[in-house]
Amino acid sequence: MIDAIFAHLPILLIVLPLMAAPCCVLVGNGRAAYLLALVVSFAAFACSVAMLGETLQHHVVRYELGNWSPPYGIEYRVDIFSGFVMAFVSGIGAIVLVYAPLSVRDEIPASKHYLFYATYLLCMTGLLGMCVTGDLFNVFVFLEISSLSSYALISLGRTRRAPLAAFQYLILGSIGATFILIGIGLLYQMTGTLNMADIAARVPHEHGPRTVLVAFAFLTVGLCVKMAVFPLHTWLPNAYTYAPSVVTCFIAATATKVSVYAFVRLIFGIITPGFAFDVLPLDTELMLFSLVGIFIASIAAIYQNNVKRLLAYSSVAQIGYMLLGISMATPTGLSAGIVHMFNHALIKGGLFMVAGCFALRLGSVQLSDWKGAGRTMPLTAIAWAIGGLALIGVPMTAGFISKWLLLTSAFETGRWPIAVLMLVSSLLAVVYVWKVVETLFFSEPSEAAAGATEAPLRMLIPTYLLIGATLLFGVWTPYSAGIARQAAIVLLGGTP
Repeated sequence: MIDAIFAHLPILLIVLPLMAAPCCVLVGNGRAAYLLALVVSFAAFACSVAMLGETLQHHVVRYELGNWSPPYGIEYRVDIFSGFVMAFVSGIGAIVLVYAPLSVRDEIPASKHYLFYATYLLCMTGLLGMCVTGDLFNVFVFLEISSLSSYALISLGRTRRAPLAAFQYLILGSIGATFILIGIGLLYQMTGTLNMADIAARVPHEHGPRTVLVAFAFLTVGLCVKMAVFPLHTWLPNAYTYAPSVVTCFIAATATKVSVYAFVRLIFGIITPGFAFDVLPLDTELMLFSLVGIFIASIAAIYQNNVKRLLAYSSVAQIGYMLLGISMATPTGLSAGIVHMFNHALIKGGLFMVAGCFALRLGSVQLSDWKGAGRTMPLTAIAWAIGGLALIGVPMTAGFISKWLLLTSAFETGRWPIAVLMLVSSLLAVVYVWKVVETLFFSEPSEAAAGATEAPLRMLIPTYLLIGATLLFGVWTPYSAGIARQAAIVLLGGTP
């Protein structure tokens, strides 16, 4: 019985949240829908951890839908890289649901609670499906499931700007999706298959027709929109700012990371680094856009008075660090990019949870209303300080591990100017993190802060679980940087 269940874990990971979503609608009750979503999210996390454990034994978990072998049928395929991403996406999805009820009650009308949980599960389905599938068209399908549900989740924000932010995201997201679909269609025209491993074996990389180059260009631009790479990031600040706090916690920690995952799969699993970085100068272009994005987004974050918008611009900068590691195309550089996906998910998920705690008690995410809140909400404020240190990359935090690996890779490849620019960019992070710390601890309490009480334990515990994890994985790295390095070696064609 256990072996039979284990054999079907890849499809269970998708079917459980996918089927639970309409069940949440059918029950029509917010509390019942929440309990169902919570159970299913932890079940999905258990499935992900089990498959990650299997891949760490140097096995690839395969599942053929309908017993049709690829390339004729659709194959679900989980290796170390996809198992790692699935584990932290499903884990954060479950933790955010533990955090969610009070925030949902405060920011979303009670009549829409069951719809929120249904849409949340659909978004999780899409994100996990992108990681598990080995079929390129399925990647597009799951990407759109997650995107469409994200639009709906963002529109639930309590201000009238939330639907506008969701609409802006929809327009830009649809443009990106169209580019991706055109790229997939061109690759199918060239190879006659949609299985990613089969496409990689058939597509002519070196001296093939221009169609391959055009397909790669469409896919790259489309995924850069979904990743919010500068300057294609314009949908992200408003989406993160005006969405309900719990929605921002989830999509900020997961959505862009899964798009980065798909981009890595495209370069290292289909197009190959030789074509992307040797035949084409994509490495140079990625470095340029990454560094420009890091500096411009960090400077923009410094001038924000809305804390959620500050964190949104910070996310654009952090995506730059991920792409910077990917562009180096070395085991150390690629592992830095992969582990930063994980570390940033923990850090930014935790910081947006902190913002949600303040929003609940102060009714605002404006810095002017947070003045002196460190005196009346010390535990919440301390969580911000710890998360901010990790975002800067202070030693003994997860953020330091990512940046240390990036620096190491830069020196290994003789790119010392990039290392210098990275250090300078970290100083910009110090400025905007300290700006909030100073407001919390060294300002006279505002009217809102003076009468505030500490955030509920039901929200503080999951917040500290993520914030504490940034400290844990800053000193204990076998299950973060260690797995990321194994994944990088496999992606580069080696044996872990």
